[in-house]
Amino acid sequence: MKRIEATVHIDKTGAVSEAIKGIVGGFTILEGNGRGSGQRQTIRAGRGTGTFIAEFNKVATISTIVNDLDVDKITTAITNAAFTGNPGDGIIVISSVDDTINIASKKRGNDAL
Repeated sequence: MKRIEATVHIDKTGAVSEAIKGIVGGFTILEGNGRGSGQRQTIRAGRGTGTFIAEFNKVATISTIVNDLDVDKITTAITNAAFTGNPGDGIIVISSVDDTINIASKKRGNDAL
């Protein structure tokens, strides 16, 4: 089993969610602030009299655990949904998962997914 964590621009959350909801059992989306290679947003201050550059970008991390055989299909779907061609499109991290337990059904491993 593999854990896939994709950090994408907040505006791409809906597109990524739509792209993977039919091929994964479930996923979690956490919204937050990130600082990477992307251009940061210019924000108007006060009554619009000045501007400043935001220190962080708004991002979302989509996390799911999948069977090894589904990794390429899911990462391709995420990449296609989040791609703009600009710096700051995001990053996908894939890591190994030793075991899972579904609390409701008490199933383990791939059966828990």
